[in-house]
Amino acid sequence: MLNRVILIGRLTADPELRYTQNGTAVTNFRLAVERGYTNQSGQREVDFIPIVVWDKQAETCANYLNKGRLVAVDGRLQVRSYDAQDGSRRWVTEVVAQDVRFLDWGRQSDQESDNPQGTDQSDDFFIEDVPF
Repeated sequence: MLNRVILIGRLTADPELRYTQNGTAVTNFRLAVERGYTNQSGQREVDFIPIVVWDKQAETCANYLNKGRLVAVDGRLQVRSYDAQDGSRRWVTEVVAQDVRFLDWGRQSDQESDNPQGTDQSDDFFIEDVPF
């Protein structure tokens, strides 16, 4: 049997870190992933996929990722259910990440903004420019 998912996309919001009752770190975030084709209007459609990360990697994601960052996620698809407060059964489909790779650089701190590499930053992109 095989259950493997590989995604590349941008975070739609800052990750949310929490801890289980036994102290295990778990981080949740949603990834915006463009589809490989355009619709009839000529625009790319986007899927918003929930991601769950556990343990030390969960803490790393929560500490270093934020809205708009580009990441690659390698994991498995999980479908689970739970009983809601109103008594109905709810189903959740999510990707449980086994590996999260940061594919772009985070925003530089004010102390590092002197441009030590001497590169032209006129074409830089800023997280605020991301539409989601």
